[in-house]
Formats: sequence, structure tokens, C-alpha cells
Amino acid sequence: MRINKFLARCGVASRRGADELILKGEVMIDGRPALPGDDITDDMVVEVSGRRINLPDESIVIAYYKPVGVTCTEKDDHADRIITDEIPPEISGGKRVTYAGRLDKDSEGLIILTDDGDLIDAMMRSSHLHEKEYEVSVNNNMKRSDIDNMRNGIYLKDLDAVTRPCKVEQTGPKSFRIILTQGLNRQIRRMCEALGLTVTGLKRTRVMNITLGKMQVGASRKLTPDEKKELYFECGLHI
Repeated sequence: MRINKFLARCGVASRRGADELILKGEVMIDGRPALPGDDITDDMVVEVSGRRINLPDESIVIAYYKPVGVTCTEKDDHADRIITDEIPPEISGGKRVTYAGRLDKDSEGLIILTDDGDLIDAMMRSSHLHEKEYEVSVNNNMKRSDIDNMRNGIYLKDLDAVTRPCKVEQTGPKSFRIILTQGLNRQIRRMCEALGLTVTGLKRTRVMNITLGKMQVGASRKLTPDEKKELYFECGLHI
């Protein structure tokens, strides 16, 4: 197994993040600095920043209902609440888990966290067209043309990018449901701003096959075996 895949499987970082750690000299194999492309065998000792790393017996995948006010980061001295501090040890098993896909501080809803770096990589690849569903409210009444524009794609000047066509359904005079297959920074808020609208509420209700269901704000749970199996299958991975 390649060293970057090994570190990703251990939940240390994504494969790209693992490559960066290797280049910084923070990864050791049997007491020597690791090199990009090194292969790992079962009898080798791998350390990251002086800490021995072992493959987990089984990956942990967690669904978390992020409240407004929680920041998606692993370390931020200026954040009042960070997401990795919000998962109880009895849910994470005391293991380090990382989020797959952010929600900004002012948004709420479903976040998937896991110790499997390969799963995070697979979920985050825009080319895989994985669906994420949101419920959105805005400050003014919406026009039919607003919905059509979002469906067809909107040019975002500050990102110099056109959003990918998506599914949009108006659910009220000032609300809509949207399904995205890409994850541009603050995409929905930027799309609304381009139409002269301001988002007043944003909740992610689904990530691929995982839904919020009846989860309460701030709650977290392990995926069921069936949910986990289907998630891995949709990502082209095997458990």
C-alpha cells in the first residue's frame, strides 16, 4: 500500500494532505524519512510527528446535525465552537474523525465525519457528481426566473465561475429546495446574491444517501451498516 493511501486509511489526512506531510519530513518509516511513493508492508513502523500510526480495524462514519454557530475546522483559536469538539467520545470511539464537506458557520444541517481518508477523498471529488440537498429561505419573494436561473447555472463574478446546472424546487414565496453536485465556496449564498437575494436560513438535509431524518440539532450518530455500505458503494469503495 502506498504511504499516502496508508495515512489516509489511518485518518491522518487526505491523500493530498498526506503527501504534504511527507514533503515536510513529518512522516517516518522504520526510522527514516518517508518518500512520496513509498510502499508500506505489515511489518513496517510508520510515525507521524513522532506518533506511531496503525490502520484502524474498522472505519467510523458519523452523521452530525451541525447547529448554526459551529465552525467546520479542526483548529481555530478565534472560533467559539469547532466541529471536532462537538462529537462525543462514545460516538467517535475516541478516534480522530474529520469532516467531508463544510457548512459555513451561519448554516446548519448534515455533516459526515469519518476516520477514513479514502472515503473523504471520494466524497469530495466534484467529478463524481455526488448530490447534496438543501432547504433555503431568502429575504424577498422569488420570481420564476430566479428558479430557472439557478437551475440553468449562474455566473459568479467573484469566483469567475458558472455554477453547474442543478435541481431546484420553490417551496414558498421566499423559500426553495436545491440539490447540488458541486461545492463552490458559499455557493448557494453567492447564487442568491447574484439574483439580488439574501439567504436568511440554510439547512443541508441530505448528503448522497444519508439524510437528517428526525435528528435533533446538535445530535450525532454512527451510520447504520446498510447506510455505510451504500455510501461506500456510491463512492466506488469497498468496506
